[in-house]
Amino acid sequence: MKFLDQAKIYVRSGDGGDGVTAFRREKYIEFGGPDGGKGGRGGDIIFEAVDNLNTLIDFRYTQHFRARKGGNGAGSDKTGAAAQDVVIQVPVGTQIMDDDRETLLADLDTAGKRILLCKGGDGGFGNAHYKTSTNRAPRRSDKGWPGEERWVWLRLKLIADVGLVGLPNAGKSTFLSVVSAARPKIADYPFTTLHPQLGVVRLSMTEEFVLADIPGLIEGAHEGHGLGDRFLGHVERCAVLLHLIDGAAGDVVDAWRTIRTELDEYGGGLADKPEIIVLNKADAMTPQQLSGRKRALEKASGAKVMVMSGVARQGVDEVLRALYDVVAEARAERLENPELDDSSL
Repeated sequence: MKFLDQAKIYVRSGDGGDGVTAFRREKYIEFGGPDGGKGGRGGDIIFEAVDNLNTLIDFRYTQHFRARKGGNGAGSDKTGAAAQDVVIQVPVGTQIMDDDRETLLADLDTAGKRILLCKGGDGGFGNAHYKTSTNRAPRRSDKGWPGEERWVWLRLKLIADVGLVGLPNAGKSTFLSVVSAARPKIADYPFTTLHPQLGVVRLSMTEEFVLADIPGLIEGAHEGHGLGDRFLGHVERCAVLLHLIDGAAGDVVDAWRTIRTELDEYGGGLADKPEIIVLNKADAMTPQQLSGRKRALEKASGAKVMVMSGVARQGVDEVLRALYDVVAEARAERLENPELDDSSL
């Protein structure tokens, strides 16, 4: 299935049904009086987050969603039937943006969460509604109220605990394939990963977290260079960033600074998230190269640098444990402070 994380769609709720003008006509009842019923309610447009979806590709082929009009009223004071609501299912993590692509209308960040986006119109009154002691034969009935319509943007931000960032060919996809059941495409050329990938990492029966791998960043990604920074939105909800650096590529300090600059330019709070720096491909360096590059990176970043080799599985378990410790701490904080919004993590 093709991955799609943005889509523009048109939604319109149903109009209310019309009220009717009617009078009771029955044998032996001389003055039946007005008995025109009210129109039914138009259908609502509802969005629902579900677990079994991970792409917005369906909205490339179906872009217009309209609810039906409510049924018209009838004689004998019968109310028209209410129209069925239209429930649009989207992946967990979908944000609904206004047509300006800046105003957030809803954030469906948990499974089962629902949002009423467009309310159906109310039904119009029939003439029975206007009957009074002084107006015994009203001939007034109302049209149903119109529904609501709008164009909206859907933007998917994957729900993951850990986000993988780094330059192309830093070994992110290899790491994901080693620690999870995910099978991303792996090759020796840049931008092998074209779409975000998710994998579940299980350390034990009770310890697991979700890892997100996004396409590699290059200098100027925030200006649209390479694949740009559009996929960084998928790691905005992560509790920690795993910054993989190709130790065999040469200037590891420059590689680290390039990614940090792109995170700062992108915004969204990514630069403030906890970061675990890992010098990857330890098996492709001599001990002297490994020691020197690790020291240089620690001096530049001011943080501890871990060492591993995804291919040889050297140091992988230590990295996973360090990631889980941060994830577990973030989860505990969320339980203690349920008012915290997940989108801020």
